Amino acid sequence: MHARPFNLLLALVAVAWATQYAGADQPISLAETELFLRNHLANVGDSATLSYSYAKVGSLEGSREDDVRVTVAPAASGSGRQVSVDYLSGAQRFELPALGAASGNPVILFFLERDVREMQRLTGGQASYFRKRVRMALADAAEVRSTTFQFEGRSVAGEQITIQPYHDDPLRTRFPRFANKVYTFTLSDQVPGGVYRMQTVVQAADAAADAPPLIAQTLTLKGTTP
Repeated sequence: MHARPFNLLLALVAVAWATQYAGADQPISLAETELFLRNHLANVGDSATLSYSYAKVGSLEGSREDDVRVTVAPAASGSGRQVSVDYLSGAQRFELPALGAASGNPVILFFLERDVREMQRLTGGQASYFRKRVRMALADAAEVRSTTFQFEGRSVAGEQITIQPYHDDPLRTRFPRFANKVYTFTLSDQVPGGVYRMQTVVQAADAAADAPPLIAQTLTLKGTTP
């Protein structure tokens, strides 16, 4: 049994994402490997921009569409690459430090960190608690399956990771509207940057199966420019 390694990329975003929770002395899960340990940027040139579309819909708050860009550039000095992220715009703009010598796609960490801070805003709970629940779900309760999807007019094979961090949460009664929140990550090494789509969906507890969500947020890869 090996303890989960301290991940430098996570540390640059928030040390808490790499903090070990009690009982973490166990093998790294497949979901954690796919999200945090893969070299997602291996198929991206030293000077390139990954473009993503962001969409938010639902009955809880107003809808929003925006853009996210991950820019890869040569390091100012020495070898390696500098990676920066423009995550949303205006009042919703979300900023974290630029990443040096990154190999994982930082858009994953921006998506997750913004999500837990939004959970804090919407529920009055603590981002650190929601962060822990997401990490535990990825470690112990993630569903990972093969999938295919359409990208730039072609069929692409990949992996889909699904978690429900609050489904069995003993404190779910403190934020009942969000207890059934589902996270879905669609990854593939056949698309630039390795990340095709990330999504969270919250359905109202008493909603019909075909009812619109309480809130849904989706980030989808549009393409890359050299």
